[in-house]
Parts: sequence; structure tokens; C-alpha cells
Amino acid sequence: MEPEPVAARLVGITGVVGVTLGGSRARGEHTPDSDVDLGVHYRPPLDVAALQRLADEFSQTPTGVTEPGGWGVWVDGGAWLRVDGTAVDWIYRDVDRVARSCRDAVAGRYDWHFQVGHPLGFPGTTYAGELAHGVLLADPTGELAALKETVAAFPPALRTAVAQRLDEAEFLLGGVAKAVPRGDAAYVAAILFRVLLLCAHALHADAGRYVLNEKGALAATGRLPRAPGGFAARAQSVFSDGGELACRVDTARELLQETVAVVRRRSAGPGAGTAR
Repeated sequence: MEPEPVAARLVGITGVVGVTLGGSRARGEHTPDSDVDLGVHYRPPLDVAALQRLADEFSQTPTGVTEPGGWGVWVDGGAWLRVDGTAVDWIYRDVDRVARSCRDAVAGRYDWHFQVGHPLGFPGTTYAGELAHGVLLADPTGELAALKETVAAFPPALRTAVAQRLDEAEFLLGGVAKAVPRGDAAYVAAILFRVLLLCAHALHADAGRYVLNEKGALAATGRLPRAPGGFAARAQSVFSDGGELACRVDTARELLQETVAVVRRRSAGPGAGTAR
């Protein structure tokens, strides 16, 4: 399934500003079974009825097109289609919110937001990351290209802000010790999940990349050139069935300490703060 014809039709609908390709296909890491994620960037009012008609034309299975916000404040809305046997996701992105996300990224404003389906939280700079790592398929006015240029290089101020969240990870590990003797495995697991994902975000920022989803984030971190040795396997071991809670906490603490050392080496080295 080629996404360009779909994108070309989407930008003909009232309210649609441009279309991007995201996910594994944008990164060149997809398999034949991978979904095609299309970011449908819009400015209200969006002609949802026209989108529904287009979905009915393209999709081989019935699908409903949501109103903006139908999937939640941050994921927004869209539709799940089946085109030529391939899953194609239309994912709404309010272009003015994307622009704000880009400004926040450049300024180093890094906030988390609740969103169903994102247990760690949804960083407000995610939209900027999607645009930075995505592929422009249709951008008739050039608005998306101009925004993409502002975040094409990972903003130094954002790298600093993400690294500072490691202070939260250290605080969390400092307080989890009391839960270990009580055998409160669920609470400990929740803390360790957040600690290790904060490490993943910091190491990605160190490498000039955004984490766009918790799924696969630990494995992706292990492939980064400056990640602590065996990061992915050691992080996954924290959530395995074997091992005492205290040992899992110790492993997470070691990974956090090594992550802090990596990030601090960058900040202390020559040219610290420059984009990679």
C-alpha cells in the first residue's frame, strides 16, 4: 500500500493542512505487517463527514471516523482503515497545537499529561518529535516543513530539561525502599517502570532523539550508541518473574546511576548542549 495517494486525497478536505508518515515506516524499521501511520494535521473546522466518505472509499472494512478529540485530549482522534490488506491509521494532529509543541521543545518546556494508553504519560513535546522524525507526504502550504525545520535538530534546551527529570527518578528510588520489605510488588513495579522510562527519555535526548511511545522504548534505548552496556536486557530483567524485589530495585538503581553518568559526561564535555 502506497500512502501518497491517500495523503493527496486527504489534503483536499476542508480543514486538513498536511499529512505526515510516522511510526516504523518513517524510520525505515517497518516489516510488511507494520501499520501505516498517517498524521492528519488539521485546523478547525475539520470536515469529518468528508473524511468519513473518503474512509468508506478507501477502507476494505467498515470504519468510523471520529470527531477531533474522540480518542482523548492528546491522542486526539482519527480512524483505523484497512487499505490493500494493510492497516492504515489516520491520526489527527491540530496544527496549532503542533506549532505550540515545537515552540515548547525549542524553549525546553517539558511537561507530562495524562492520556489513556500512555501509562508513563504523554509529553507535550511529542508532537514536535513526531514531526521531527516523520516524513512529509503532503504539505501544500509549506507550513509543516517550516515547523519541522525548527525541531530538525534536537533542541539543546529540551535535552537539558529531559535530563533534569532524572532527579525525579532518583527521588522515586529513594522512597521505594520501604515498600520492598512489605512485598508491595505492584507499587515497586510501578516505580521501576517510571524510573527506567525516564532513563530511556534521557538517553534518547542525549542521542538527539525523541521517545514517542513507551512501547519498545527500552529496546530502542539499548541500541543507542552511548547507552549503558546491556541496558535493554538489564531493564527487562527488572520486570521478569525471577529475582527478589530488592534485587530488581538494585538493578534499576545501577541503570539510573549509569544513565546519569552518561548524561553528565555530555554536559561536562566540550561542545556540551549542541545538537547531534
